[in-house]
Amino acid sequence: MTFKVVVILGLVGLVQAGLLVQPLQTVVAEPHNPNPQYSFLYEVQDPTTGDSHGQFESRNGDVVQGAYALMDSDGTRRLVEYTADPVHGFNAVVSKQPTGRAVDPSTKIVNVNTGYFH
Repeated sequence: MTFKVVVILGLVGLVQAGLLVQPLQTVVAEPHNPNPQYSFLYEVQDPTTGDSHGQFESRNGDVVQGAYALMDSDGTRRLVEYTADPVHGFNAVVSKQPTGRAVDPSTKIVNVNTGYFH
């Protein structure tokens, strides 16, 4: 009987307690930039691995201009110059430039047996 009284009083207390409502968070919209602008540039020249590439890009409003270059496997340097705007869309011009660096076609692939692991 005591258990029933305790349960009923607990339920009455729970009903009377009400809900604890967390205050709503205020959502602030990020400011819109009608004329976004940025530019970046990087270049990598690694004589150990032979890695050579780079890129630059700039944006002024809806117009993006840029270029990137990399070494192709045939020993030439590929240069891609691009522009993008709302009127003409994305346009890229690709050119290859000789580097005078010969590619060694006699590179041997060596299979290194490290054993069987399961």
